Amino acid sequence: MKIVWHNLKESLINLFQNLGLAWWVEIVTQYPRCTYYFGPFLSSVDAKAAIKGYVEDLEQEGAQGIIVNVKRCKPNALTIADDLGERIDRKVKPVFSGQM
Repeated sequence: MKIVWHNLKESLINLFQNLGLAWWVEIVTQYPRCTYYFGPFLSSVDAKAAIKGYVEDLEQEGAQGIIVNVKRCKPNALTIADDLGERIDRKVKPVFSGQM
């Protein structure tokens, strides 16, 4: 019976995800400046039950300023790193072959 319920639950989660109705845990950290999405979940209760483990993992990795939200969404990316943008020195001009 457990296998049948598990398969049904997975099918429902996939359906909800495709419709944008699945629940996700969104965690925003101030350091590093990142947004993480964990999920999808069938219900907000399931999502809330998983929060503790995600927060503990991020804290062990040194994350600070953790803000948690549980919401229905359909994230395009599971991790969005706001402070890992381009690391290019804009004063340096690239030199292409044939240029002097």
